[in-house]
Amino acid sequence: MSNIQIFGMKNSLATRAAERFFKERRVAIQFVDLTKRPMAPGEIKRFVDRFGLTQLVDTEGPAYVAGGLKYLKMSDGELLQRIERDPKLLRLPLVRAANRLSFGHDEVGWKAMLELGR
Repeated sequence: MSNIQIFGMKNSLATRAAERFFKERRVAIQFVDLTKRPMAPGEIKRFVDRFGLTQLVDTEGPAYVAGGLKYLKMSDGELLQRIERDPKLLRLPLVRAANRLSFGHDEVGWKAMLELGR
């Protein structure tokens, strides 16, 4: 089984769902709590390159709305800097297994990651 990394926050329902999904299947995970340790820029870039920045940003989430981002014009670089400071702007969790990536509550993607490791 390949190494499963979950980037998220303990108070995120979707992050807890991902943890539960893999633990129920007895799959070891490496959890990265984004409230304690920010994602490396290269790791964020990996997800952005695969899904696009607009897919990863939670435009309906409270962090986005409270930050007034609905009304700001920002470049992708500025938005990435904001995400590095405030990971609550992302659709969490971000899950990685080898070259497979998923974001948000994505059980189909998680199952595909398990199939990859068999």
